[in-house]
Amino acid sequence: MTDHNNTRSARAQTIDDLSEDALGVGSTDLRTVRDLLLRPRQVLEAWMTQGATAAGRYARPLRLYLALNGVLMLIQFLNGGSANLLRGLPPEVLLPAIEASGKTRDAFIADADGWMSLITVPLLATFYVVAATPLLRWWDPERLGWRRGFRAACAYLNAWTVPLLPIAWFIYGTGPLALLASLTMAVLGLVAFLRMGRGRWYRSTLLGVVKAVILTAAIAVIGLLGSTLVAAIGLYAGTVS
Repeated sequence: MTDHNNTRSARAQTIDDLSEDALGVGSTDLRTVRDLLLRPRQVLEAWMTQGATAAGRYARPLRLYLALNGVLMLIQFLNGGSANLLRGLPPEVLLPAIEASGKTRDAFIADADGWMSLITVPLLATFYVVAATPLLRWWDPERLGWRRGFRAACAYLNAWTVPLLPIAWFIYGTGPLALLASLTMAVLGLVAFLRMGRGRWYRSTLLGVVKAVILTAAIAVIGLLGSTLVAAIGLYAGTVS
């Protein structure tokens, strides 16, 4: 019986290794995603008290965050890249750049979009961590250092991003569905904070809601700044490339 169990364990480990090698996703990642959906507060506590891998139970918060953003990059690419952001710019901003490039409108947008699609998700993801880390560190009663504050920010952003994936396609689109998806994204951010942070970042529900709104607003503002920077880079790249 022991040999049989060992064989099953070895086979399961082999399948897990193959899955991680082929897809970059193993059983640890799937367990982490599942628990972020079902019990995010317990996942946060494990990451904060047992180290970045929660004693081997969960994926590292930063590693998972990078993987989730990789999925978002793929969704953005399949949905047409960042061209919608360019087309939404005011004519007085877009037209002079097109004229300076000496290209047609479509050629300019294609060149600019190539650069923007490459940097949008990584840049904004970095900005979100920068916005969340000092607030979560400040609100933690244990006065976490910057290292664990950074880990907490990645944990929160993971808890926000996982339920966001099913509607991410619409966020990168246009029209009413994109607006609805963006509003849903904000609500998911509030819910992620409230589900994950009770007992660590807040104790009363009212205070939790206030802090969730502050954090979501801070991320929205820095996201707007990041999007402005991405558009500026796109305009420059479309002009000189």
